Amino acid sequence: MNGSAPSPDAVGGWEDLVTTALLGTDRRPPGWLAPGRPAPVALLDAAAEATVRRRAGLRPAPAGRRPERAPEDPRPALPTAAAGRLAALLADRSGGTGGGRRGSSPDLMELLPQWLAAANGHGYAAPAQALPALLDAARGRTDLRPAALAFAGPRALWLARFNPDWRFALRSAPGGGAALPDPGDAEAIRRLWEEGLFAERVALLGALRARSPAFARELLAGTWPTERAEDRLMFLDSLRSGLSAADEPFLEKALGDRSRNVRATAAELLSALPGSALAARMAVRATACVALDRSGDGPVIVVEAPHECDSGMERDGVVATPPAGRGERSWWLGQLVEATPLGTWPGRLGGRDAREIVALPVTDGWQGELHAAWCRAAVRQRDARWSRALLGAPSAPEAGGPGAVSLAERAKLLATLDPAERAEWVAGFIATHGLSEAFQLLGVCAVPWSAPLGRAVVDALNIARDAGSYPWSFSGVMGLAERCLDPAEAARLQSLLAIPDEPEDAAPGAGGYWAEAFQRLVTTLRLRAAMAEELSPAGASGVG
Repeated sequence: MNGSAPSPDAVGGWEDLVTTALLGTDRRPPGWLAPGRPAPVALLDAAAEATVRRRAGLRPAPAGRRPERAPEDPRPALPTAAAGRLAALLADRSGGTGGGRRGSSPDLMELLPQWLAAANGHGYAAPAQALPALLDAARGRTDLRPAALAFAGPRALWLARFNPDWRFALRSAPGGGAALPDPGDAEAIRRLWEEGLFAERVALLGALRARSPAFARELLAGTWPTERAEDRLMFLDSLRSGLSAADEPFLEKALGDRSRNVRATAAELLSALPGSALAARMAVRATACVALDRSGDGPVIVVEAPHECDSGMERDGVVATPPAGRGERSWWLGQLVEATPLGTWPGRLGGRDAREIVALPVTDGWQGELHAAWCRAAVRQRDARWSRALLGAPSAPEAGGPGAVSLAERAKLLATLDPAERAEWVAGFIATHGLSEAFQLLGVCAVPWSAPLGRAVVDALNIARDAGSYPWSFSGVMGLAERCLDPAEAARLQSLLAIPDEPEDAAPGAGGYWAEAFQRLVTTLRLRAAMAEELSPAGASGVG
């Protein structure tokens, strides 16, 4: 301590020191400052001395309660090699550069989601020493949280209670990490539903919905009138799981809810039930707007959009006010068609099937609006036949451009098909149109990519290389390939590692950059193969 520090009486209280520090010694010079001493130094000396006095004056207090032991994790331990790989993945914080030159080294953090999915598939428990790094990684990336918390298990929730930075884990866990009642204890379930915290009630409703949809609906109906609007909306959303005709009476009542968002969600759920009364009402309205005209050279679809949005339409979930830039009538029409069962249209349009209906011309520029609404209906109703019709052939010219059905809509339609058919369509699209518009479509394909899809992507990358462009123009697709190509494709890529002869019109140095990008791809595929082997019980050399 500086020997020229002022006496405690001269300095004043701790609050005086804090105020001086906040305002600054220039604005509030200490009155006890000794001549010749810099004011900031004197303030720090006085604060240090006051801190010692404050700590020395503390009185002993009863010791805090010792925390309970962390719960046991009954899952099998992670193999030694896999535990080492996890440590390496968690230690890497480089991440992707988002574009430009990335070098030939794999991006380990981008492999972590795949590693976690595989580890969870095997049912392994996370090593205790990895839990802090796992929680830190999940804190920084919300997309990692479900898989990371599932792998981390109950001990991570125990640990998260001691660190405010990890509280997200408690919010993400069902019931905030609290155990839910036994499924057979109806009294405990009702007590938690009526008295529990919101997160606990959401978790309880979701768990019950998976096991006993009728009981979950009964609980919700019992307290529905007293719930807050935002809570009603969250609870209503849980009915998506296991939605059936038995939910219709409850959802019909929800159509009269005082909250517009609740009414809209109830209407959306009812429209996903083709046999519901709401779907029938929407079909009556939509078929009054869309008809077949045979008076000309060939049949065409004619559209007469609604002239008003009446109270009945609004009760059934039609939003009256369109977003900026949209006309009212087209906005209303789209909502009616979207909520109409797709099985309505063959009878209305001359007995034609989905492909024949989609092929019909539509008058007065209504085709885009009508087809887009049919797309939304096919996705909502999970109708693969209509999805195929609206997708069309992947080699069709319009598939490569905006057309009547956008690429975003095509990606949603693809998600209604089985994985093999989805991959086949996207492979055909890439073979015809290349990679420039394929990123959204590749994102809905199952991982690892099927052999035909993988070959289509690699061939298209090779064509792009031969065209003389830079590889970072395709960095998104290349990043997907690193995560989604079957590791068995590594051997076939070997021939692409050499630097090719560059044509005169090629971008300078592009060949070398492509060789580097393909080297990173091959290295990543081999790393993924090693990861799978390390996680395999048959390939494990030991356990940690």
